[in-house]
Amino acid sequence: MSVNTIILDWAGTTVDFGCMAPVAAFKKAFENKNIELTYEEIRKPMGMLKIDHIKQLLALDKVKRQWFNLYGRPSVEADVLGIYQDFEKYLFADLAENSHLKPETKQAMKKIKQLGYNIGSTTGYTKDMMAVVFETAKVEGYHPDYVVTPDDVDSLGRPYPFMIFDNMRYFQNHSMEEVIKVGDTISDIQEGKNAGVLSIAVTEGSSVMGLSLEEYKQLSKEEMELLNQQTAEIFYQQGADLCIKNLLELAEILQEHSTVQKLRTKKENSIVH
Repeated sequence: MSVNTIILDWAGTTVDFGCMAPVAAFKKAFENKNIELTYEEIRKPMGMLKIDHIKQLLALDKVKRQWFNLYGRPSVEADVLGIYQDFEKYLFADLAENSHLKPETKQAMKKIKQLGYNIGSTTGYTKDMMAVVFETAKVEGYHPDYVVTPDDVDSLGRPYPFMIFDNMRYFQNHSMEEVIKVGDTISDIQEGKNAGVLSIAVTEGSSVMGLSLEEYKQLSKEEMELLNQQTAEIFYQQGADLCIKNLLELAEILQEHSTVQKLRTKKENSIVH
């Protein structure tokens, strides 16, 4: 069977270079509780359902110590919900402004659609969040054929595979071999691997790289190349089948059907061994 469906992530992959919107919102929400987190710590669970992301951050040893010193008790579910409410407030305040397309998205998606591929999507955003992101992207020229949020799969978002399965149901895929998942977080790769599909990571503008577009543009060509290589290594260590710099590289790969077949053979061989 040949690949016919590409399932893309949103923030950090197709929109919001650097995945900046949720990072800033998480930082502010935890600062409201007098909890200090580094950007690296915030980014590590990126791609998960946002309330699960908050639980992951609260489970950090450093945060548990801070919390107990401040409040004399461990955090509880009510604390999770309180932080989440603050997170939503900060996120929605500038979500549209931080949902602009990444530089290559529009051109790459045009090429991929011309090649005849279905374009699906998954996200860590809720349905209400995605309504904002989708509208901004649509105005700028990108609208995938199908959008799935954790709300559509009983909140069983990444790393569960169910959002991918919902895309496959919609596109009536007969096999995992027909599908490629593309994303910019470790959770994206885990989602793809758990679904049994070819999993490709985007390095440039990814959450793992962690730079805004302005910060990235300030780097020299050599610095960009090194940073992309370092980011790719992290993804490969987490099981990515392939790393690409950006979505234009994806379009070029899809144009070369033999390249996709080689990748799938490599994936099958890695499973056998």
